[in-house]
Amino acid sequence: MIETKIDLSNFLGKCTETRGQRVCAIDTEADSLHRHKESLCLIQFTAGSDCVLIDPLAIDDLSPLSEYLRDATVWMHGADYDMTMLKREFGELPATVYDTQIGARLLGVAKFGLGNLVEHYFDVVLLKSSQKADWGKRPLSEKMIDYALNDVRYLLEMGDIIVAQLKEKGRYDWFIQSCESAREKVAERDDSKIDQWRISGSGKLDCYGLACLRALWNWRDKEAEQWDRPSFMVATNRNLIEWSLLLADNKSIDLPHHFRGDRVKRCKETLSELKQLPESEWPERIITKRRKRDREFDRRVDEMIARRNGIAGELGIDGSLIASRSVIEALSANEAQPSELLMKWQRELLEL
Repeated sequence: MIETKIDLSNFLGKCTETRGQRVCAIDTEADSLHRHKESLCLIQFTAGSDCVLIDPLAIDDLSPLSEYLRDATVWMHGADYDMTMLKREFGELPATVYDTQIGARLLGVAKFGLGNLVEHYFDVVLLKSSQKADWGKRPLSEKMIDYALNDVRYLLEMGDIIVAQLKEKGRYDWFIQSCESAREKVAERDDSKIDQWRISGSGKLDCYGLACLRALWNWRDKEAEQWDRPSFMVATNRNLIEWSLLLADNKSIDLPHHFRGDRVKRCKETLSELKQLPESEWPERIITKRRKRDREFDRRVDEMIARRNGIAGELGIDGSLIASRSVIEALSANEAQPSELLMKWQRELLEL
């Protein structure tokens, strides 16, 4: 375990460059299942020789790693979450991120979880017993350490195999475009979480119901922060929607029996304040424009899906990789141009 900035700098300084560039594999672990505010708790790293664990909880300055990654080619698996964590920690992403999951799917591998791919390519079965462990605790158990190291142990060799197979099938450019698109989405994603209380199901609420939901969300967040636990351990999103619907219908809500008295008291205070909230301060409903559906629209959707599925069947890949249904519907409704929603390789396959 690397626990100091000096050790981190020394280790990265020894990592050799491959083919004239830095190539490594990374995975991350956080404590979102155990804390109110998610923290980066562990970084698994390999540059092809040693697999090491880097401890962000012990190292207050990870700048050596940030500088190393700035112009590196980084292999990950299911990279969206790990890229999000690196972006939050460093304010930027590595220059190039390749995703073994994307590559495997483009090859037509049906089961593409990391464990599935390790078994597929190396005939090794990984244990997943530490998947939901508390990575914020120290010291880590031997089982957790072994689990964490396995998340990067096979990635570079697996990446080489996948790249070779993609090139053999003439799909390597698809892989490059897909990885660049995935990286760009994370880089451009707005993580400010404005109006994060507008959760799934909130669209069915009227303005007062939305005011109830917002108030309950803020109450739950304060309770979770005080307790230092994830907000779902106080109340689930489904609870909040159900309670908001009852309150909007002028009905009372029954809080869980296991709630402590002080938590119940603070919730009742929140609801009492809510009743005094003037209508002018109720949130507005977000009205989305409904798509016009008719026979012609349905015909265009069905035709494009049939064409997509035929191509996907010939290639032996999942049709959604070529174009998702939502993209097909948007194109069929003339809401966007193909170049706005599809990558070059996807447009070429669909002849758009």
